[in-house]
Amino acid sequence: MNPRLNQLQPYPFQKLRELFAGVTPNSAFSAINLSIGEPKHATPAFIKDALTDNLQGLSNYPVTQGSEALREAIADWCQMRYGVDLDPATQILPVNGSREALFAFAQAIVDPSKHVKRVLSPNPFYQIYEGAALLAGALPYFLNTLPEHGYQMNLGGIPEDLWETVQLFYVCSPGNPTGKVLGLDDWREIFELADRHDFIIAADECYSEIYFDEGQPPLGALTAAQKLGRGQERLVIFNSLSKRSNVPGLRSGFVAGDAEAIKQFLLYRTYHGSAMNPAVQAASAAAWQDEGHVHENRRLYREKFAAVMPMLKDVLQFDTPDAAFYLWAKVPGGDDATFARELYREKHVTVLPGSYLARAARGINPGHGFVRIALVDGLEQCVEAARRIVDFVCENPVSQATSR
Repeated sequence: MNPRLNQLQPYPFQKLRELFAGVTPNSAFSAINLSIGEPKHATPAFIKDALTDNLQGLSNYPVTQGSEALREAIADWCQMRYGVDLDPATQILPVNGSREALFAFAQAIVDPSKHVKRVLSPNPFYQIYEGAALLAGALPYFLNTLPEHGYQMNLGGIPEDLWETVQLFYVCSPGNPTGKVLGLDDWREIFELADRHDFIIAADECYSEIYFDEGQPPLGALTAAQKLGRGQERLVIFNSLSKRSNVPGLRSGFVAGDAEAIKQFLLYRTYHGSAMNPAVQAASAAAWQDEGHVHENRRLYREKFAAVMPMLKDVLQFDTPDAAFYLWAKVPGGDDATFARELYREKHVTVLPGSYLARAARGINPGHGFVRIALVDGLEQCVEAARRIVDFVCENPVSQATSR
């Protein structure tokens, strides 16, 4: 077996199952699961129709590069959303969801001939970044993002000699779990460092279409590059239909940007055997070409945040996220795992301990004492979960005393 597999930590939801082992939740309450970022809004009917109307495509082997129609639909969407013109033939590649592509990208990009290879990521972070780095033979380097620092990554604190070992930098904006959106100055610093030290930026933007102000969409990396007068060199973005269009089971996304990096990634994927199902391609093209359902999706999330945040503000500490559908909340008592376990036991509400989404770096696990609350269920369920969380904190003497 590949010995690098032994470096992988249990996935957060495996840890959660172990945390809940032997715990019997209060039978007076129905289960509400706000731990996983799985959209539960209805999949639009036209996407399902496009999928079933194109099942004849199952009789053909799909092309790894994806259909011309899908790549053109994605290019049109990128022009509309980011204001950039991308070549559908060389700068866009459909993928089976951003998770699969984020992992595979490191396997294609990291140069094994280098003695020391590092992959940067924020901390807390999406766990795929770490697994991708380790299985590519690289060392993860975590950049702590803390509320007292505005969830900013301290890039200036990285030693110069360490920068020379960096091959890949995973950047997540809007961030999971913090909801932080990077600004133009953040991107300027990242681009300057990539150009100086010759590493690739993997910009994970799968939450880019979940935001609160219709007039202020989150700044994307491609838009930032254009505003700063640079091209897409050393930059590849990853996006997905899962959150935007409520189709996590469709497994559909894309990568776009640096033509040379896309070319090499396509070569890797040709051998990897990860071409997208033709019926899924047709449904994906339909989804990227429609914005009406995305506006409605955002409305539903705005409604939930507007209802839930006032309820929780007196018992949990959190900042209003810039975007995405998470509340990253500091819990009273300071023990995120105990909080999550006892909330599950007493109120049958599941949230994810923040320490499971982070690693100890420079003496700090920035997820310790936090929980991630995914407002993915319906309005009624999210409001009911918030009510139970309030009751739980108020009924727990230790938590109540700590929160005052």
